Amino acid sequence: MRRVEVVCTGNICRSPIGEVVLRAKLADAGIDDVVVTSSGTSGWHIGDPMDHRATAALARRGYDGSAHRAQEFRSSWFPERDLVLAMDSGHLSALLRRGGTDLAVPVELFADIDVPDPYYGDDTGFDDVLVQIEKAADLWVERLAGSPPTGR
Repeated sequence: MRRVEVVCTGNICRSPIGEVVLRAKLADAGIDDVVVTSSGTSGWHIGDPMDHRATAALARRGYDGSAHRAQEFRSSWFPERDLVLAMDSGHLSALLRRGGTDLAVPVELFADIDVPDPYYGDDTGFDDVLVQIEKAADLWVERLAGSPPTGR
């Protein structure tokens, strides 16, 4: 099994949306050797459900985010992951600092540009972020379809 971690700040908006969407798209593509989880760079919301606006945006597009509970990314997880995806360049920098210079796992941006934080905006921001995440997830499905398991 391959392990993919999706990371944002508090793990209640962007990264859980990314987790739910990527997991669903991998399943739709018949890729069943990838486990997708998400976490935050901070521990502010540990144990909390996804922001209700994120859950609602997902539901409007046919996804279920109700089981999500926020967790904080731990540096000790790097060796257990095959790919770590950051929602923006700030998360990417934070993850690379945590991983040090001899990081063996790829740490990349989820999308081709930063996924904006919808938390301080209105509901439409969550819908916009979801659309961006869906497009990026399609590309990750293509990449993961061509990658063999690492045997972890």
